[in-house]
Amino acid sequence: MGYISMMMVVWCVMNNLAEMVTYLPMKGISVPYFVGRFTDPSLAFAAGWNYWYAYAILVAAEASAASIVLDYWNVPVNVAVWITMVLVIILLLNIIAVEFFGEAEFWFASIKIITIMGLIVLGIVLLFGGGPNHDRLGFRYWDNPGAFKEYMAPGATGRFLAYWHAFVKAGFAFITSPELIAIAAGETVDPRRNIPKAARRFVWRLAIFYGFSSLIIGIIVPSNDPELLGASNASASPFVLGIQRAGIGGLNHAINAAILTSAWSAGNSFLYSGSRVLYSMSLNGQAPKFFSIASKRGIPYVAVLFTWCISLLAYLNVSNTGATVFNWFVNISTISGFIAWIVVMVTYLRFRQAFEYHNLLHTLPYRTPLQPYATYIVLLVISVLTLTNGFQVFWPGKFSAANFLAAYITLPIFLALYIGHKIYFRTPFAIKLEHIDITTGKKEMDELAEMEVPREAKNWLQKIWFWLA
Repeated sequence: MGYISMMMVVWCVMNNLAEMVTYLPMKGISVPYFVGRFTDPSLAFAAGWNYWYAYAILVAAEASAASIVLDYWNVPVNVAVWITMVLVIILLLNIIAVEFFGEAEFWFASIKIITIMGLIVLGIVLLFGGGPNHDRLGFRYWDNPGAFKEYMAPGATGRFLAYWHAFVKAGFAFITSPELIAIAAGETVDPRRNIPKAARRFVWRLAIFYGFSSLIIGIIVPSNDPELLGASNASASPFVLGIQRAGIGGLNHAINAAILTSAWSAGNSFLYSGSRVLYSMSLNGQAPKFFSIASKRGIPYVAVLFTWCISLLAYLNVSNTGATVFNWFVNISTISGFIAWIVVMVTYLRFRQAFEYHNLLHTLPYRTPLQPYATYIVLLVISVLTLTNGFQVFWPGKFSAANFLAAYITLPIFLALYIGHKIYFRTPFAIKLEHIDITTGKKEMDELAEMEVPREAKNWLQKIWFWLA
């Protein structure tokens, strides 16, 4: 339920971005570009730094996750060694071996897709008793210990808090994902056709990879398994626990290794994205100029190193349990992502209002359903999620200064960046509707769209490929 609810939120955010990006699919654009153009330069400044901050913390989160996974094999090595190994390799791939970055990401992504599809199939097999022990699982764990695990309180209150906690935590899986459509727009072939297609299919991919996966986990592992992360300082994924319960030998090591490559890949991508955000802000005057220093091969190594330094927070694992530190990073990055989505939706509403003001809404090349009503509803939901991200710390007897800071420190940081920029540059509260620029770049994008030649399938195989691509 948590993942399904979050999919609806992400679907709306993706639609917002798709409408704006399809209208202006210019090379080098980013979300802060749209924020500054349609809403407010100060909000764009704060949004840019918020994205960088989120990416940097996500690198630390993935390094922390990788160290937890590596600990599965019970090697008598201090966790600091695992963290160092992960972070150093990520740094080398982003500075020295950057030419292998694309190749490495291709193989990492392939491993992730094959693994998750295989696990979904395996879960279905175990559901019907196809494992070595021929134990037909069915939905027994939905009866005992139950489909709903009460959280923080008994009864209906505990079940609602469990759902809300899952709803909040599901956001971590999708943080910065919709924004990729904006980053890729300038490099996309025939963006006016392919961006809407990608946006429409995005939610179905989420349903398969996240919806089915979370459903399978609930089938193959009971919620009271003592080895689950949170129940203990576990180092195995729920899929691995389910495989062990089914009596399948050896596969647990392969799956854990695949999960390790996934964490490594994600950390690698986040460092790349974060450093490029910082580099772009430096070029635009929103960050110190020295962050735009690049090598002869065009690698912004100063931005890479500075972003990487934030990931050294992963060493907090040395003095705390891996589960605790990982949850800190999850809270910090999730709240940053929620703030980013709030900014996206506010920007979209201003974008749409500007078109309505000029009576040009009908000229948009791509319009999504249920707008702007869906955006208003989701904006309210995300705002509530942001404010209740760390609701546990307000429960009687549960307050923790560390957990409170992890859940809410991003809010004052974002506000300080926004208000500080506004005071220093004396910018108005927002760009007036009549002054919002909705024409610059449109003519060039229209001309490029007219030059694109539609692909024609020559046989049924190409038809299938074009539909999937």
